[in-house]
Amino acid sequence: MSDGNNQEAFNKISEDLRFLMNLFKKMLEGIGKDDLAKELPWVSKGLPGKHEFKADLIQAYSMAFQFLNMVEENAANQIRRKLETERGVSSWRGLWGSHLKKLLAEGVSQEEIAMALAKTRVEPVLTAHPTEARRITALDQHRELYLSLVQKENPMWTPFELSELRDNIQSMMERLWRTGEVYLTKPTVASERASQEHYLEKIFPEVIKKIDRRLEDACRENGLDEKCFSDPFALPKIRFGTWVGGDRDGHPFVTPEVTEDSLLEFRLRAILLQKKTLESLRACLSLSDTLQDPPKLLLNALVNQWAIIGSKAKMITKRNPNEPWRQYLSALIERLPLASTEEGVSAALSSNIYYTYRHARELIHDLNILRNSLLEIGADHVVKVDVNPVIRQCETFGFHLAKLDIRQNSGFYDRAISQIIQQSGEEDCDFEHWDEDRRVAFLNSELSVHETKTTSLDQLGDEASLAIGSMTVLARHFKRYGANGLGAMILSMTRSYSDLLSVYFLAKEAGLLIREDSGFWCPIPVVPLFETIEDLENAPAIMTKFMSHTLTRLSYQYQQRRKIASIEGLVEDNLNPYKSKNYIQQVMIGYSDSNKDKGIIASNWGLHKAQRELVSIAERQKVSIRFFHGKGGTISRGAGPTDRFLEASPAGSLNFDCRLTEQGETISQKYSNLLTASYNMELLVAGVFGHSLQKNNVPMSKELEPLMEQISEESSRQYRKLLDKQGFMEFYRQATPLDVLENSRIGSRPSRRTGAATLDDLRAIPWVFSWSQSRFFIPGWFGAGTALFSLREHQPENFEVLKQSVKSTPFLSYVLTNIEASACSANVEMMTAYSELVEDSELRVSFMELILDEYHKVIELTGALLGNPIGIRRPFFSYTIEKRNEPLRSIHLQQISLIKKWREAIKEGANETANDLLSDLLLTINAIAGGLKTTG
Repeated sequence: MSDGNNQEAFNKISEDLRFLMNLFKKMLEGIGKDDLAKELPWVSKGLPGKHEFKADLIQAYSMAFQFLNMVEENAANQIRRKLETERGVSSWRGLWGSHLKKLLAEGVSQEEIAMALAKTRVEPVLTAHPTEARRITALDQHRELYLSLVQKENPMWTPFELSELRDNIQSMMERLWRTGEVYLTKPTVASERASQEHYLEKIFPEVIKKIDRRLEDACRENGLDEKCFSDPFALPKIRFGTWVGGDRDGHPFVTPEVTEDSLLEFRLRAILLQKKTLESLRACLSLSDTLQDPPKLLLNALVNQWAIIGSKAKMITKRNPNEPWRQYLSALIERLPLASTEEGVSAALSSNIYYTYRHARELIHDLNILRNSLLEIGADHVVKVDVNPVIRQCETFGFHLAKLDIRQNSGFYDRAISQIIQQSGEEDCDFEHWDEDRRVAFLNSELSVHETKTTSLDQLGDEASLAIGSMTVLARHFKRYGANGLGAMILSMTRSYSDLLSVYFLAKEAGLLIREDSGFWCPIPVVPLFETIEDLENAPAIMTKFMSHTLTRLSYQYQQRRKIASIEGLVEDNLNPYKSKNYIQQVMIGYSDSNKDKGIIASNWGLHKAQRELVSIAERQKVSIRFFHGKGGTISRGAGPTDRFLEASPAGSLNFDCRLTEQGETISQKYSNLLTASYNMELLVAGVFGHSLQKNNVPMSKELEPLMEQISEESSRQYRKLLDKQGFMEFYRQATPLDVLENSRIGSRPSRRTGAATLDDLRAIPWVFSWSQSRFFIPGWFGAGTALFSLREHQPENFEVLKQSVKSTPFLSYVLTNIEASACSANVEMMTAYSELVEDSELRVSFMELILDEYHKVIELTGALLGNPIGIRRPFFSYTIEKRNEPLRSIHLQQISLIKKWREAIKEGANETANDLLSDLLLTINAIAGGLKTTG
């Protein structure tokens, strides 16, 4: 944004915040909370630093931070709208218009653009990671309040209407106040699934319609022909994935039964979504055959539908005489695999009624007949506005809503196989400790025969029973409904080639592999997750072997054949994205554990190199890598501006195809409200399209690569110096609220994979969450300062090379900007205050000297490389931090005081007191998370 737009945004934030906070103050006064009203931030005197803790005051601050987040979100949306009104849809970086404008300027042809749009594919995957500190009920009320704030933008309100709006907002605030925001009990898998269903059913269908229309406007503004956007089958493919009910890595509550429930529940919700949309379309298509002759295409299709549904046809024709298009839609609705009433829906999920659709592609085929029949009579606008979005929705959500991934840890599968070998009577059953050659030989031998190793499921150990049980669920679902609702079998901590073959072996034991004359193939992709730096370095060698395996090659072949058939005949062959010469191998890369392992620079550089090398080795095997980015909500876990992230990707790594996780609170932040959700989705889809197609990608210079290697190694050494320093765990556990978070109720799964009280076993989420709550933000910047300082002091000429490379190297700019943002989010005063919780003064001083020295180096050196002060380069970011600092300071000091009392109560065995204090602490956790707009 320009300086003028920035100032306009700041003014709007101040004005809207004052509006909401004054209403909040009035609401509190109205319910007899005058003392709280006097201590609100921004409109009253604020909370004193030393103040007797009051839970309701912390709740008030927590709500105030949410109001600030709302007004910032609304300001950003309104400024974007204003800019587009003044300068057109190509004016905002990262959206459809700007990408098309840039590509046309580079000489990309219209035909190339059309083909690229058709093969672009993105898949956000909604995970169940425990980083959403607010209750679902509270999130719903936040959404309602945000919509009221948007309504206030209408300049035509009368004084009476404005008064009514203010009353409604106060009522919402009171309901929110009386509801509370913090989870009182841990959410279940079912409640997490219900939260995701809200987005999948209510938000994302509208988002897709909106960004498709924006693509149309951008194409027109840039002079492109209508064929680039008029065919719904040639638009970018948007799919959704989910981990709720499938992510069993360290999650004991995700049983095979939970997985099956999730698959069926998502299927149920998807079919109901299609039914509701088809009924709305039927209401629109009241075209009469007395005013236009129905084409033979439609009449013949109607005859076919009547033959399929039999006696139901008479009732339909009687209800809609002279309306053949409505009659046709009624037949399609009748064929949905549901009972006639919603009460009977669940039972109908497994219905074998002969005329019901089995696969969504059958419905899509019939909807395309409807579309073509309308085009034949010249009803082009009806097709564009009413029919295309319905086809698009059906193609996107099908009868599955979202693809469910199954994730498990490699160590778990090792133990499962050991138990299977033991049951078979072999003496040496310690599979997890066999050497690699022996493991591979055993697995290949088992995969070459038809017989299974398992003799009795009832007598298997826990790991084997759960592993085979979950895959049996997948096999059953595949046979009944096909593969559309099944995502991938993801293997966490993939460390060897045999780890991946182990998944095939267990799938065979569960009956999931399909046997053909040519051998076995797997209907569900097996996906490695490379997480640590060492695993990323080993990934190319592992994948070279895995992609060459006969079972893998056959699986590629059959999986691709099904996808080609799914839209064959609906789109021109050259626009069918699946008719590629290359097979597709999905590879998941982890941002969290690589960062936790060796720090921010080593993590980013390791991920960058691994992607480049995997692309290279895959090309030689005629395989395209679909990278699945395991990103979290903080910079240390892969977060960052979407367009900048995509721009910084290694050449060839996007290839019009991107899968990435959306975790915890980022889902509500990015997708709760339609305008914001549409903006974020457009950034993703347009970015994958634009950055894949652009022709002027400049590879990283040869002189920069060794510098990146050097600072990566130096930063990693400094980072490990902190983690390996004697007494680190004692300092870390006492200087952060980690122990509070381990007792929180923000997710359905434990904070540790196995329960061991070690740093290695601690999940990346509580690791990051605890550092952010205490304002250290160490995972996002520690180690970078020493590496850059060393380069400047000992190799000033190379430091200058680095500085000159920032503007021309998107990867370098992205990494340094993110490190700077993390460091600026930290706060020296608060770091020091939290460190006072460390009981050993020598330990405290020793670690704080190391941390603060590194912090000051990071601030100085990133500023030197990036140029102007951050307040000039990123005024909006600086403004949002400054706006929060003083109110946050008060809550931090309250939290520190409570932690001291809580830990003392635990030591003294005062459990009731400790439980009461924990409830208060969770309020401060929520308030700080809201103020920082981040958890883990």
